[in-house]
Amino acid sequence: MRGMRITGRRAQELLEMLEEVREECFRGRDRAQKYPYTEWERRRSIVKERLRSLPGYVRRAVDAINREERSRGRPPKLDLERRVNLFLLTRLLGRSNRGMEEAMELFRPLLGIDVSYKYVERLYSDRSVRLALHNLFMLLVKDEGATGSLSGDGTGYSVRVEDLYRLEPRKKGRRYLYFFSLIDLGTGMYVGCGHSRRSEMDAFNRAAAMLQGMGLHVDSIRLDRYYSSRRVIERFGRRVSVFVIPKRSMARVGMAWLNVLKRMVESPVNFLSEYFLRNISESGFSSDKRRFGRVILQRRYDRQGFALFTNALLHNLYALRIGPH
Repeated sequence: MRGMRITGRRAQELLEMLEEVREECFRGRDRAQKYPYTEWERRRSIVKERLRSLPGYVRRAVDAINREERSRGRPPKLDLERRVNLFLLTRLLGRSNRGMEEAMELFRPLLGIDVSYKYVERLYSDRSVRLALHNLFMLLVKDEGATGSLSGDGTGYSVRVEDLYRLEPRKKGRRYLYFFSLIDLGTGMYVGCGHSRRSEMDAFNRAAAMLQGMGLHVDSIRLDRYYSSRRVIERFGRRVSVFVIPKRSMARVGMAWLNVLKRMVESPVNFLSEYFLRNISESGFSSDKRRFGRVILQRRYDRQGFALFTNALLHNLYALRIGPH
């Protein structure tokens, strides 16, 4: 590949070759494997331990913010640690704000908390709660130990229940949110996420910026064909192995594609095997929507985005990765 001139024609030939390998080696092959239920049950104790450790994680996440909060203004009705725990409980139970107000009547003897539905809603805009949950997200990822082998994909959420059940929901504007996440294949945890009303690419850019802010090492990443652009590849640099299939309409090939095409030529089967690990991202979205819902109930855009971020955080509490990666 070093002495090979990269042209659009050569790229098209490589794509045709890759499609032939895909047809021969991947389609029609029974790739279904017996799920390791015994291993899953054994490792499920990790999730239980993570949930038991959640109060300690919350305490670590709010510690520095608490010191700042105590030094200014009138004391809040609930301190930051209790506000964060209340917010997480609301999201874990999947209750609406009014539903949570009613649930608090049941939990009042246990928790000693008496709040209105408006108080619960305001937690979505509470700056200190946002900072604490961002700290909690980072603590979970770094304590688990990210492997640097990533996959990324996007999905969408309706913000009105009636739109969810339409045959052709309007996937843009105020009724729909794009969401993109980067998942670590070794741990199953999200290491970056972003949302947008404008486009899936805008959500991707926000997720990539969050990943960069986390300061995590990245070795490889797998992306859908939608993200097969020079700008996306250059964003991760030459040291990161990018597994993405170029669009068939690509007219001009630049040097940014050199390493990608080189991996295609050296071993098409290995390239496609890595590329198809993107399925783990789709599995993550599927489990998230089953567990936390497919509709975002908040009306304000900033609160809708924070609800999606919280889903990603809760995903990391339940994350388990079993099998080869």
